[in-house]
Amino acid sequence: RRSAPLARMQPCDPSSAFFGFMGVTSAIVFANLGAAYGTAKSGVGISSMGVMRPDMVMRSIIPVVMAGVLGIYGLITAVIINGKMEAATYSAYSGYAHLAAGLTVGMSSLAAGLAIGIVGDAGMRANAQQPRLFVGMILRGFGSLWPHRWPCCRLHGRGQGQELV
Repeated sequence: RRSAPLARMQPCDPSSAFFGFMGVTSAIVFANLGAAYGTAKSGVGISSMGVMRPDMVMRSIIPVVMAGVLGIYGLITAVIINGKMEAATYSAYSGYAHLAAGLTVGMSSLAAGLAIGIVGDAGMRANAQQPRLFVGMILRGFGSLWPHRWPCCRLHGRGQGQELV
């Protein structure tokens, strides 16, 4: 017997929606935890730098902005997943896929927030002592944001291959 294509799967019991909503929740919660940690830890570095070099404080706000972008990634992912949830046609496959997408974006944002916070704090303190370190520190920080673009594009169907969710 041949299996039906994924697009024509029968809707499943309501517990499949639970997994989809857990994907929405995990995307926004973990991403904002990462953003909050990155902002707080970088803020400590900026405050420390402001004591030594007050003229460079505005230049040092970049890690805080990068950490804030992580929360926006989680929000965008949560809105996309929520927009694809329809009670009449929501299958278990969609629920599991949305849970995986939410966990992927949320946990990677949490890890990136930890990295941005640690690098931002140490980088700002080092930048106060040697201003030539600024470009290298910023390039390291932006490297932690690139992995987040792929899941968002994949949810929109703009990734390579067939649309996942």
